[in-house]
Amino acid sequence: MSFDLSEEQRNFRDVLRTFVDERVAPHAAHYDREQTFPQLSFDACVQMELPSLAVPEAYGGAGADMVTQAIMAEEVARGCASTSVTLLISKLGMLPVMNFASEELKQQYLPRIASGESQASYCLSEADAGSDVAALRCRAERDGDDYVLNGSKYWITNAGVSDTYTVFATTDPAAGRRGITCFLVERDWGVVVPKHEDKLGLRASPTGEVVLREVRVPVSHRIGAEGEGFKIAMHTLDRSRPTIGAQAVGIAQGAIDCASEYMKSRRAFGAPISELQGLRFMLADMAIRTEAARALVYRACATIDAGDPDGSLSYLGAAAKAFASDTAMSVTTDAVQLLGGYGYTKEFPLERFMRDAKITQIYEGTNQIQRVVVAKHLLN
Repeated sequence: MSFDLSEEQRNFRDVLRTFVDERVAPHAAHYDREQTFPQLSFDACVQMELPSLAVPEAYGGAGADMVTQAIMAEEVARGCASTSVTLLISKLGMLPVMNFASEELKQQYLPRIASGESQASYCLSEADAGSDVAALRCRAERDGDDYVLNGSKYWITNAGVSDTYTVFATTDPAAGRRGITCFLVERDWGVVVPKHEDKLGLRASPTGEVVLREVRVPVSHRIGAEGEGFKIAMHTLDRSRPTIGAQAVGIAQGAIDCASEYMKSRRAFGAPISELQGLRFMLADMAIRTEAARALVYRACATIDAGDPDGSLSYLGAAAKAFASDTAMSVTTDAVQLLGGYGYTKEFPLERFMRDAKITQIYEGTNQIQRVVVAKHLLN
């Protein structure tokens, strides 16, 4: 399968790179330090119409292909991973709407996401149901024309900022995964966010608990049929994980760029340290791993664009996410090493890249879960 970038995609990447360097990256350290939502960066992305990329043209979006969306995720993450995930989370929250919701829900919510007027969150994980999705306890009970939701969701990106929440709850606890149902919930219906987590990385992206107590959700806001929630969740993650891989590639590339510039300017033993073969080989290995990760991410995205013709998307998406995030962690660690003591300080962004890289190995399915998916594909 060919996934070479088109001239339009290369031009988009070049324009976006300049945009990120000028309007996103300069704010990254401040928002990370203050642990506040990157409003200026998000507003700039809205002006660039980046939230519209993932939304079909019929609903006010640009309807961009997945490879183009991966380019966006990578380039924004190269400057600020928190801003990148802010864009990706609304897409994740809306993928169930795009693929499984009624036409009325699509018309009501997708244009608002495309314009940047609204943001969305994806509420699947719970305190005791992260990787084990079938163990979730959030309940949804039918009451006339409504469902009444009770429970808590944990590790929710954009909690408190988003005004729509795609919530997975069980309508039949005895049925396990076959009893899970998906709902679209508005914040003003009673969603409570009691606190935000104090995190290692992605500190400008709010993560918190979402509590639902007697929240009434109209039947019209059920996504799909009762019991289809697990299928919807897995279908969604298969199509979202490659862009987490793209985010990881962007973090790695940002670290490579920073380390390269430092190596050319820092002198030791009478010459730039870029002349030291041991360090040159470290940088070369960082670039090789990142380029390989990028190719795997693009292949997974191209498979989505092609409609998953051979049923390999789950495998490719898991492989891309796992390999790219492992690469981001190793590359950022090596980049810190290349800068020595300076890499360990906040004077340079590498310590932030290293902190941000870690979460890409954890969210949207840990890399251990991704390896379960890959092994299942190989052994079935």
